[in-house]
Amino acid sequence: MSLHPVLHDVTERIRERSRGSRAAYLAGIDAMRDAGPLRGRLSCANLAHGFAACGPVDKGRLREGSTPNLGIVTAYNDMLSAHHPYEHYPERIREVARRLGATAQVAGGVPAMCDGVTQGRAGMDLSLFSRDVIAQSTAIALSHDMFDSTVYLGICDKIVPGLLIGALAFGHLPAVFVPGGPMPSGIPNREKAEVRERYAAGEATREELLDAEAGSYHSPGTCTFYGTANSNQVMLEAMGVQLPASSFVNPGTPLRDALTDAAVERALATTALGDDYRPLGHLIDERAIVNAVVALMATGGSTNHTIHWIAVARAAGIVLTWDDFDLLSSIVPLLARVYPNGEADVNRFQAAGGTAFVFRELLDAGLMHADPPTLLDGGMRAWCEEPRLDAGTLRWFPTIAASGDTGVVRGAAEPFEAQGGLRLLRGNLGRSLIKTSAVKPEYRRIDAPAVVVDTPQALNRLHRSGALPHDFVAVVRFQGPRANGMPELHSLAPLLGMLQNQGRRVALVTDGRLSGASGKFPAAIHVTPEAARGGPLARLRDGDRILLDGETGTLEAIVDPAEWSARELAIDTAPAGSDLGRNLFAFNRRNVGPADQGALSISCGPPAADGGPWNYDAEYDFGHDPAAITSPHASKDA
Repeated sequence: MSLHPVLHDVTERIRERSRGSRAAYLAGIDAMRDAGPLRGRLSCANLAHGFAACGPVDKGRLREGSTPNLGIVTAYNDMLSAHHPYEHYPERIREVARRLGATAQVAGGVPAMCDGVTQGRAGMDLSLFSRDVIAQSTAIALSHDMFDSTVYLGICDKIVPGLLIGALAFGHLPAVFVPGGPMPSGIPNREKAEVRERYAAGEATREELLDAEAGSYHSPGTCTFYGTANSNQVMLEAMGVQLPASSFVNPGTPLRDALTDAAVERALATTALGDDYRPLGHLIDERAIVNAVVALMATGGSTNHTIHWIAVARAAGIVLTWDDFDLLSSIVPLLARVYPNGEADVNRFQAAGGTAFVFRELLDAGLMHADPPTLLDGGMRAWCEEPRLDAGTLRWFPTIAASGDTGVVRGAAEPFEAQGGLRLLRGNLGRSLIKTSAVKPEYRRIDAPAVVVDTPQALNRLHRSGALPHDFVAVVRFQGPRANGMPELHSLAPLLGMLQNQGRRVALVTDGRLSGASGKFPAAIHVTPEAARGGPLARLRDGDRILLDGETGTLEAIVDPAEWSARELAIDTAPAGSDLGRNLFAFNRRNVGPADQGALSISCGPPAADGGPWNYDAEYDFGHDPAAITSPHASKDA
């Protein structure tokens, strides 16, 4: 099947835009490659430090230097349910490496915070910046120059993007991402959401709410809704750096263990010591980035990745923009309904066909690149197969011909919607994004007065005092990267969802983030430029009419232009706090770039095209070039 013309044009547009930075990136990682193991150039004292703690067999192999040494970067902690299964992975990985005549060492650990624990709390201000800390921690782990290949143990939210950014800084090394798998299904996600909304309305007790939450999040493994963590897994597979259909196999099963062993084998088989060298920096090219975005759109994945994957792409010298996301969403059909975009969880998604089925449908429709380099031979067609144990041996088999559950997964000829789950909004309030796949069509447009607050807590107080209008657009500003680290505002979802259930028209507009588990009400998120940079949200006043239209891509304040331009910018009434470690991130807030450039607070990738540093303030919508390709949305966007 030939590529869809828009997919082809978007990819070429990205390639041309990135020509200089990508060439600089590849030259840099190729220069890091050396003949033989890099540890071979370490001094005797350096090398002795590197293997001092090893046993006799590993020490002998590391001393000789002719066999691969695998670096393990782990995000294990036993509070985070998704990462709890990683506790015993390093020993298993070491044993597999020894069996194959190689060695493996834990290169280092990276932090892994849980957004589910910090939702609505001060700790959430550290969440986005934790991605950059993870990237730096990954670089520190690999800085010892002891490794020929790498495996990464990480699943959730900022953790995978951070690991990817760090890994791409060492893009001369092969890399395999190893998932831990989702927890078994608990109570239905919809039932949990209903209890949350009843609690917000004062109709459920705290004990009932806690029972519902504990019945949903109940064991080791990734949370089963289709949020940022599980979107990470789909996108890793779509880039060919995580084994096919390996993401949603439950922890503690024989198949899970076999897949981990296979990942280690592949990591060791692709080093520069052999004849199948596959460095990560060459695998993640423009085609891989586009495939990841396509997979995100086709499955209705997390809006957080409109920030994270721009940062990941930049780490590989590739310039990705929100316009690219929007154009791809306009041609990619929605093939999956997984909560919050449907009733199913990821276990049911896997049983219905999962990633292998979705990727096969996209490839057959010309909506995915089949030919980028990947971990395995055969390009992306290899990711249209499913793993099974056949008499105890791991084998891959072609995915099912037809969906196992058309309420969860559908073919490209009969999608849930003709377009993907994301739209770029434009207007006098800036540029922002809406996850349309989570919102029923009848709720995608609202024209209502603004209720303007600087914190989510202020909106809750207005509700408790009965001061909210019947219909309104909640504007929660000063929540962007520079203001306070761009926390997720998912704690508002039960309140706004409950009000919508009452027949009221409500929406959210914010320069903050919502969540991979975003709610059923319309939400214009990541508004750029943010209020703390003097963005238009700072001009809004209570009662201003706001038009938010997810179908036409419109976000406008209906205010007389003369009055609008004459208004002074509002001042943030809730500056960033200094408790719970927030004082340690003042540098990040001061130096962070805009959301549509990845909200990076660290240097990432090669220098800008002119050879200097990226100038985040010079042009907030960097790369915005709507005339480069005619969007199918263009007639609506006018």
